[in-house]
Amino acid sequence: MSDPANLQQVLDRISQSALGHRRVTFGDIIDTVGSRSFGPVLMTIGILLLSPISGIPGVPTLSGLLILFISAQILILNEGFWLPAWILERPLPSDKLLKGIRFLEPAAHFIDARLHARLTPVVRGPGSYLLGSVCMVIACAMPLMEIIPFSATAAGFALAVFGLAMISLDGLLALLGLMFTAAIATLILVNVL
Repeated sequence: MSDPANLQQVLDRISQSALGHRRVTFGDIIDTVGSRSFGPVLMTIGILLLSPISGIPGVPTLSGLLILFISAQILILNEGFWLPAWILERPLPSDKLLKGIRFLEPAAHFIDARLHARLTPVVRGPGSYLLGSVCMVIACAMPLMEIIPFSATAAGFALAVFGLAMISLDGLLALLGLMFTAAIATLILVNVL
């Protein structure tokens, strides 16, 4: 199966993995969206953090571990990635996942119609290392996001934007995601310190 090419295809694949099941595992979702490409998996983790699932204790931290494992492997190997079984076998409630997807679906067509390949060096080659590094920083901050209200949702939005930028080869979207991440990080640091 080829990697998804837009947001709607990623949402459709996540829904397929959850339909008819009371619980779905991270591994099921990753297998469905494609485990060879960083963009779809990063976007999937971002979507999970945007959904009501992010309110379950431990999910932001587990998501951070996923991103950290994947980002490190992408930066070092620049190929596919491996995740330990204890992460892949972690179950998620399908009803909350599907509720989050239904919430995002109306925007998918609107978003997909506006994305296209531009400023591709930002999401390919050296630019992909910058995005991978920013994702690692977000991943390291995820345990702290368990106690700061709505910060995991903001991180999920940033990760989903980076993943979507990689899928659509839209460097402008990636730059907007970097600006959003810097603004949110500054806001959190100013309020915490």
